[in-house]
Parts: sequence; C-alpha cells; structure tokens
Amino acid sequence: MGIAASHLRQSLDSLAKIEPRFKTRLAEIGYPPPRIRDRGYQTLLRTILGQQVSVASANAVWRKLSDALGGEMEPHALLEASDAVLRGAGLSRQKSSYARSLAELIVSGQLDLAALPADDEAAIAELVAVKGIGRWSAEVYLLFAEGRPDIWPAGDLAVQIEVGKLLGWKERPSEAEIRDAAECWRPHRGTAAIFAWHSYNSEVI
Repeated sequence: MGIAASHLRQSLDSLAKIEPRFKTRLAEIGYPPPRIRDRGYQTLLRTILGQQVSVASANAVWRKLSDALGGEMEPHALLEASDAVLRGAGLSRQKSSYARSLAELIVSGQLDLAALPADDEAAIAELVAVKGIGRWSAEVYLLFAEGRPDIWPAGDLAVQIEVGKLLGWKERPSEAEIRDAAECWRPHRGTAAIFAWHSYNSEVI
C-alpha cells in the first residue's frame, strides 16, 4: 500500500512550506520515489529478517527462505519447516524463534494485520506485542505497508543523521530531540522520514 506518489509529492510540498530547509534540499535532489510494500504477514516477516543486517544480506536470506518454503511463504509452511531448513536459509536461532512466533499469531488469528487499530500508537502497541517486533519495525511497517502519513520513526539512525543535517545541527540529534523538532511537521512526518531516507540515500526494507 504505502504512501502513493501523488500524495507524497503533495505532502512534501506542504512540508517544504513549513520548513524552508526541506524546500532547499528538495530543489537539489528532487522528489523521493514511493516506498510501498504489501500489507500483511510477508512484509512483517521480511522486516524481522532485515533487522541488524544489510539490505543485501536480508534480500539473500529472503530468497533462500522463499526457495525453501515456496514462493507464497505461507505461515503454515514456516511452522512446518524444521529448524535445519530455517538455519539453511540463513536465519539465526533468534530470528527463527521470532518468525515462528509471528506465524503462530497469524495462523491462530490472534494477530489480524488487515484490522490493526486506526490510531497509530494503538497499532504500534499491537505490533510491538509480537515477539521480535520493536517500535522501529512497527513504524516502518505502518509507513510502508499501510501508508500511514504521520508515522515518525525517530529512532532510525539515518533519519536522525539526515534531519540533523537538514536542520543545520552540529551534532546528530537524539531520538527525543527529533521527535520534538518534528511536532510542527504533523501530519506530514511520514513524508519527512521518506525524504530523509531519500536524502541520505538509504534503503530500509
């Protein structure tokens, strides 16, 4: 789903009016491409697999897991796979545990990714209750897979670095500092994050 290209441009134009430094940088690098992922289990699983590894490494693990489980990567298939199969695909013991936990929640119906709460903080709270999902992973999922426009992943290192540069700060701001700085950007904070990644030239998932 994600934030559509037309909405992303409109939102960034509005953001540039609020913060002139965004306008200056926008003139230099242009509009970012949309960052859109499918809503549902596969995207959340991919987010787990991508934690603390490079995008290239995460993609390699994903391809191996897809080959092992079948293209559709159904949660039932993951639950039926042996530890050896998951290990062969490149999953650590911890990530295997997280992946199985997610699959169990989906299969049991305890987690319905098609019916997360409309309130952003409530949706984040529901996602972080999943084993292996922290606030950053929940925010990235809601931004890319659900296109929620005001999600602000202030704990992301690239966002901190780039927002600090854009605002002319001498040192990288803390998570708390850029949360405070971004309050005036509501309801365009998701666009601000996408633009920060674009400016930093960083892939996420």
